[in-house]
Amino acid sequence: MVVDKQPKVLTGTYFKNGNWGIVEGAIASGIAEFFAYPISPASEIVEYISFRLPAVGGKAAFIVEDEIASINMCVGASWAGSKVMTTTSGPGFSLKQEGIGLAYMTETPIVIVNVQRGGPATGLPTFSAQGDYMQVQFGSHGDYPAVALTPWSVQECFILTIEAFNLSEQLRSPVILLVDGEISRMMEEITIPEKEEIKVLDRKTPPKGTDKSKFNQFDARNEPDLVPPMAHFGDGYKIFGTGLTHKIDGVPLLDEDLHTELMSRLFKKIEINSYLFPEPEYHLVDDAEVVVVATGIVARSALEAINKAREKGIKAGLMRLITVWPFPEEAMEKVAQKTNLIVAEMSMGQLIWPVERFARKKCKLVSRIGGTPPTPKQILEAIEEEITK
Repeated sequence: MVVDKQPKVLTGTYFKNGNWGIVEGAIASGIAEFFAYPISPASEIVEYISFRLPAVGGKAAFIVEDEIASINMCVGASWAGSKVMTTTSGPGFSLKQEGIGLAYMTETPIVIVNVQRGGPATGLPTFSAQGDYMQVQFGSHGDYPAVALTPWSVQECFILTIEAFNLSEQLRSPVILLVDGEISRMMEEITIPEKEEIKVLDRKTPPKGTDKSKFNQFDARNEPDLVPPMAHFGDGYKIFGTGLTHKIDGVPLLDEDLHTELMSRLFKKIEINSYLFPEPEYHLVDDAEVVVVATGIVARSALEAINKAREKGIKAGLMRLITVWPFPEEAMEKVAQKTNLIVAEMSMGQLIWPVERFARKKCKLVSRIGGTPPTPKQILEAIEEEITK
């Protein structure tokens, strides 16, 4: 098949949806390979990138047989040197969990897009939800430091996809883009800047002159950021990749002290590089007597609610989380010291768990499930109740 060549960066202003923005963010980041199984409401990503990626010189854009195959193909493609992405929704994200755990253990850069829908099981296939917060952090077995970002606009779908690729490359880690179904499908203005204005980062590779026969794939002893350079299969290096506890050369060794050392570094590399993660966004928080904590589409409802509260003379504010994992502990504790908190979300209460843990106080929950976010009216009523109690 002959594919017409297209520019990698479609500079300009468009009226598009979030799924389109995610694809264009991936293309602008230099994605080379994509593997996924179609599932609503993420199917548009699969369809559009299958058209766009070949047209910009990508190596592969495959719709594969199942979710398990897609995540493992991503691991292999990344180890062969490609920037790679997969996309799915809740049921597919569940199926990917073993492969995601493998990617964390092998320090494999991958961007995983989870367009959330109602669950559990097949649930509400074309409806939105925010019920995968806990699965992102605890879905795979064992301990691992999850990294997840969540957008609240079509514009941010583009921006945070690029951010996800950059973080994945910098940290040698999977990064998850956790998107609400509404954000993925809603249409609004999106502006793509000039190519020169987009910051694109690539993973560290072995320095020139490295002895390929003696290179250690997981040696971070001389790396201030604790991120080891990554050699690729096919480049002539003597490298070994395994999901087992391994030494710096990648060779398995089932030893308690080694496992403790390895896992401690994996967590520490995320902790010391936390300055790289997008910080929460604040609206009218400085003098607020009550602050709503929310993400994604619900934060948009909350913004309207706090503005209406201000019109009534109520000092309300909004703390919008962009990085949900690692959770912004210090920022949450700082806000909680000054004010009462309301958590608004499209789940039975997944976001409120880490909020209350790090706020060190009980919070009021505004919860709505079934595919529709809490309305500004519902959130405003909760604000008024909190002020008058």
